[in-house]
Amino acid sequence: MSESGAREDDALVRDARDGDSAAFEELVRRHHARILSLCAGMLRSREAAEDAAQEAFLKAWRGLDSFRGDSAFATWLRRLAANQCLDALRRQSRRSEDSLDDPLSAPAMMARLTEPGPERAAQARDLAERLLASLPPEQRLALVLRETQGLSYEEIAETLECSLDSVKARLRRARAALEERSRHFSEPKDV
Repeated sequence: MSESGAREDDALVRDARDGDSAAFEELVRRHHARILSLCAGMLRSREAAEDAAQEAFLKAWRGLDSFRGDSAFATWLRRLAANQCLDALRRQSRRSEDSLDDPLSAPAMMARLTEPGPERAAQARDLAERLLASLPPEQRLALVLRETQGLSYEEIAETLECSLDSVKARLRRARAALEERSRHFSEPKDV
């Protein structure tokens, strides 16, 4: 977001704190697409992403008085959304373990991906989502913030409240894990 956009956000935050619900609605309009995109990158279902984004905005509204302005409003909002997604992932992992081997084995997945037809793109997208979902949540979050949100390493560090070295390490580990796991699906196996 541009510097003038951040200043405008600051004015809207002040107005919203003073009870102007239209100011907060404008903040939601400005940031909804990016927050939803972040949540969609973290969570496998569109419905779960929409729920997480909505909850992040609710927490922002309720916690507006606690926003100190140490960072940009957009950064604070991303942090709320990221934490909401991490909580959702923790709840999901307690309910069930989602394996890359279920419901399709690697050979079955490769066979489906190499079939011609309109289903191929959807299957490739599903595979990418499953590979991303297999990453530890902190690595996944760093990767989503970098690759789908387009944040700089510094912005990611600010959002995650961690060091720049930690961000670099998470991204390096996430990329290495994705490369290794995707190799499982792309290399032909001698049987």
